[in-house]
Amino acid sequence: MQRVVVVTGASSGIGKETAKTLAAQGWHVIAVGRDPERSAAAAAEIGAASNGGRIDMLRADLSLMADAERLARDIAALTGRVDVLINNAGGMAKQKVVTVEGLEANFAGNHLGPFLLTNRLLPLLRAAAADQPAGSVRIINTASDASEMIPGLMWDDLQLLDHFRAGHAYCQGKLANVMFARALATRLAPDGIVAHALHPGTIDSNFITHADESSQAHIRTLEAMSPAQGSDALTWLAVGDEAATGSGGYFHQRRRMPPNPFAEDEAAVERLWAESERLVMQASS
Repeated sequence: MQRVVVVTGASSGIGKETAKTLAAQGWHVIAVGRDPERSAAAAAEIGAASNGGRIDMLRADLSLMADAERLARDIAALTGRVDVLINNAGGMAKQKVVTVEGLEANFAGNHLGPFLLTNRLLPLLRAAAADQPAGSVRIINTASDASEMIPGLMWDDLQLLDHFRAGHAYCQGKLANVMFARALATRLAPDGIVAHALHPGTIDSNFITHADESSQAHIRTLEAMSPAQGSDALTWLAVGDEAATGSGGYFHQRRRMPPNPFAEDEAAVERLWAESERLVMQASS
């Protein structure tokens, strides 16, 4: 049986490196990118690394809920199961951008799109879990230590439409990633599916090029890992035995870390789920 992994944000950086590693292990890799040229180049690299596994490259912009819906349909057309979903796509913004669906693009791309995609793929994840040992099927959210840098979510302006600051917007989205993993852990425990969030560290990639100048300047002062080094923990969370238990964890470099205390508030976790459902439905109406 060939296992299937979906990796978003796979056209560059740690997403591409993780896709290459799993392809080399013979997985069916469904890679997702946004930029046509980078996606085509990444598909060739992932294919070259493959050890007999099938490689599919799909394109989607997860800041658009219509794209997230279409992507889920495209994945379902390729496979009847998903063993691992890696929600790795995301980014930083220079300024507030409101999409054609009325959502703030940074929060939508970092959280709402992955939220919708994951929910649409749950039937395929449950299908894989039905014939696997508990903990084999996993959902991994690439978060950031930015999730730790704010006291909590601004419930009265979750997308920061009225109080937008680029750095704060990124922190909100990454905290949402951590909380989403915790919410999934609770909901999917009966299915034997685990969910975790990862702070990958500072990666030497094109990730920061869309950030505002002050954020770029700060990040350049930090010691950075190569994408290959940064992908180690992401791959380990996807397939390592140690990550099969203790669902809902927050990790950095293969170590479980304490998350922002706000993410441990179950009422806040459930409120984020409800608010996310509302915003996704609002965008689709």
